[in-house]
Amino acid sequence: MKRKGLYFLIALALGGVGAVHAQDNTADTAGDTAPMSASGDYDGRWYIAPTLGGYYNDTDRNTNSRQFYYGLGVGRFIAPNASIDLFIDRTNRDRDTAVGGSNWSSTNYGVAARFYAGDWNAWRPYVLAGVMGSYHKNPAEHGWAPAAELGVGVSKTVAESSDIRIETGYRYDWDDKSQPTEDGYGDWFLGFSIVSRFGEPAAAPEPAAAPPPPPPANDCSTQDSDNDGVNDCEDKCPATAAGTIVGPDGCPQKVVIDLRGVNFKFDRPSKGEMDISKALAEPTSDSLAILDQAVDTLQRYPQVHVTVAGYTDSVGTDAYNQALSERRAKIVYDYLTAHGIDASRLEGPIGHGEADPIDTNDTNEGRARNRRTELQVQQ
Repeated sequence: MKRKGLYFLIALALGGVGAVHAQDNTADTAGDTAPMSASGDYDGRWYIAPTLGGYYNDTDRNTNSRQFYYGLGVGRFIAPNASIDLFIDRTNRDRDTAVGGSNWSSTNYGVAARFYAGDWNAWRPYVLAGVMGSYHKNPAEHGWAPAAELGVGVSKTVAESSDIRIETGYRYDWDDKSQPTEDGYGDWFLGFSIVSRFGEPAAAPEPAAAPPPPPPANDCSTQDSDNDGVNDCEDKCPATAAGTIVGPDGCPQKVVIDLRGVNFKFDRPSKGEMDISKALAEPTSDSLAILDQAVDTLQRYPQVHVTVAGYTDSVGTDAYNQALSERRAKIVYDYLTAHGIDASRLEGPIGHGEADPIDTNDTNEGRARNRRTELQVQQ
């Protein structure tokens, strides 16, 4: 790149800084700020970043010391202070007249990470690091070589979907083929990019609703005279005996302990298997949460007794499914007793094989729901 070309690039970059600074002052006067994502701290949309820049070439290249390059990046912010770009850029290097020979081109394909400091809406300094493959081509030789870069820069959001970036740094190119006497080159670079995000920005989160005012001290909605868990406003049976199981209206109700959602993997548990988590269908944590709710219900109502019954789908022989259903009932039975439920309150474990399906056995989904264990409350 000729000297005038480098001066023009620097003037272009400085002019962009001045223009953006003037726009930023205008925006500050009007009270505007660049919109952020729903998280409120950064814009995570994808962007493209066309780039124009210049090299100050390694003298060992025996080319003109200054050269233009141009390129394109595609990337996005992955955190408030970090972005990742995939990029391609290209330059043609002119051989020195005194050296003679043909010119060569370099095309780089790489990935670069940038790490920013400062507030999103201000000028943000950053450091960058990148790795790439560099393809060199001249009439005598062509081929690939690894390359890497380190640099610093500054970025500014200038509109809802646009930033500018100005950066400088150092690239090292392990090209040992273009000149037999050289095994690599270190070049300085200066680049100017316009970053353009696409797609609609994420909507800002809705403001949190104000908490309701506390009820008056004598409000019946805060009182529970018979300690059955239903407030006096909604309690239609206000004098139930202690320990009575009641429904939402405060009146006696039969207890139902629902284990739907506690399903087993096909052909599990195996014989001798003790860890229920390995036998449960995914997501295992959901099934364990349902079992823990059943434990909580049994602990809150000590007068309730249940039958622990296991079931299978229709795959397999009757004898095999009978044994498998018994293992399923037994592993749930053991889970309850291990979590503090007295065995005297549990009948079983009982296996029912493939009897009493709750869904069709003609689909994978239906069979999965039939592989279950039930807690049947004794009335």
